[in-house]
Amino acid sequence: MKVKFLGAAMSVTGSCHLITTDKYKFLLDCGLFQGSEALEELNYQSFDFKPADIDFMILSHAHVDHCGRIPLLVKQGFKGKIYCTGATASISDIMLQDSGNIHEMDAVWKNKRTKRSGQPQVHPLYTQADAAACARYFYPVSYGRSFEVNPDITIKFNDAGHILGAAITELWVNEGQEVMKLVYSGDIGVENQRMLNEPTLIEKTDYLIMETTYGDRTHETHAESSKRFMDIILKTASRGGTVVVPSFALGRTQDLIHELELFYENHGRYQNDLDKIMVYIDSPLATDATEIFRRNTHYFNKETQARILNGNQLLSFKNLKFTKSIDQSKALNYNASPKVIIASSGMADAGRVQHHLKHNLWKSKSSIIFVGYQADGTLGRSIISGDKFVRILRERVCVNAEIYFLEGFSAHADKNYLLKWLSGFKEPPKKIFLVHGEEAAKKTFADTVEKILGYDCQVVEDVSEYSLDYEKIVSIDDVRSRIGTKEQLIKIKDNLENMHDELDALLVDTKLNMKETFPAEKVEDLSKLTSELEKNCTKLRSVITGEEVEQ
Repeated sequence: MKVKFLGAAMSVTGSCHLITTDKYKFLLDCGLFQGSEALEELNYQSFDFKPADIDFMILSHAHVDHCGRIPLLVKQGFKGKIYCTGATASISDIMLQDSGNIHEMDAVWKNKRTKRSGQPQVHPLYTQADAAACARYFYPVSYGRSFEVNPDITIKFNDAGHILGAAITELWVNEGQEVMKLVYSGDIGVENQRMLNEPTLIEKTDYLIMETTYGDRTHETHAESSKRFMDIILKTASRGGTVVVPSFALGRTQDLIHELELFYENHGRYQNDLDKIMVYIDSPLATDATEIFRRNTHYFNKETQARILNGNQLLSFKNLKFTKSIDQSKALNYNASPKVIIASSGMADAGRVQHHLKHNLWKSKSSIIFVGYQADGTLGRSIISGDKFVRILRERVCVNAEIYFLEGFSAHADKNYLLKWLSGFKEPPKKIFLVHGEEAAKKTFADTVEKILGYDCQVVEDVSEYSLDYEKIVSIDDVRSRIGTKEQLIKIKDNLENMHDELDALLVDTKLNMKETFPAEKVEDLSKLTSELEKNCTKLRSVITGEEVEQ
């Protein structure tokens, strides 16, 4: 088996890894390059493979740096299934259509200039229609369910705790008489989250592909960032200023809404001040993504589910307003009252947030809060690096506003938690490939892992290919049961697990959304049935794999 790293090799964006076995070719992610002009130009280069030759794809999550080139892949001949979680499938649809719309608008704007200069017209990387056509290729698979992609490859998605539906993928690949296990981390979330579960720890693998976005630094705690966030808002409002928060429409914006709703509910001593501060979500994409969050309550942690069961409406409070139209967005910049504007994009390199920055960066009474990773070459990186003048929408703007960077809101694990997650392996992987990080971050993390854990890390540098051998750490015992063939048992197990997943999601959503209108005894019946199915799935899995099961 071979793995070829085609993106997120010497940068954080453009995630794409090609796996080649003796029978199949498949991709782990297919994302957009973002950041500098040189990086974004890579999106227009040909794939390093024929899309029609790719049998299937595994998508870790719906951020565009992981899924953003899928429409291009499909346009050029890919016809396979895209395996991901249900939430990732739903969110990817709106993310990709939004991306297609942006590419179309960028092409229109560029063609106005090229027409005047007599240069050839440009075409969008892909259109919104191209993106919409991808929906039929998505194939949802639930967390925790072993699923046969084909007779030789089995996958299992685990909660990555990064954004809604993000997955850490376990893959078992059979070549001839040998079976190898590969784990792909995708993007790893943080611990002690407000809404989502913590990342799943994996015990064993032969090879690991691991992200290192923050492999060279530690974050302040979420509690510290949360306190600073609220202090900045209150201080800025007291002087009549506006707080502008460039935020990723998916994940980060919903985290901020939840943080704000908790603060507005639980800080009565600031009530008079808070009543005067409106919070605007100025992003149609973020508005749509928030609705998907509300419809997927079974992905949340127990604390958030309990909050909903107690009658609290998720991601909503009285001072929160969603703006959709361009006119509503423009009006915010002519509204002198103290307010918070949360708008995409998170790196401030496109979208409505650029207009808000143009109107507020030069004002000393305003504050700009960055809450996520800022790639090299983006407007956001320029601002947090201390540049005194920046160019926004072809205009030179002076930076007089107070600038803040709150890393405690990041959805990416820092160096300490990446190390903690990696320590969850009971045996060291044969090799760990470090991707999705800038050069310094990967090298620093590799050195840290070697010193503390003694694990062998390969810092992936640019496009490169590696052969994986079969000196196994993971072993697979023969099937011990003679009740039926392995294929028959796996089919039964998959059917049971599928029923369990559907019933479990139904049970959670019933409890969270129907409450008093659904008889308590029916909920209890569903709960018992789900529990029995889970026990049977576990027992049958032990028969197939030979694993010991606690009774």
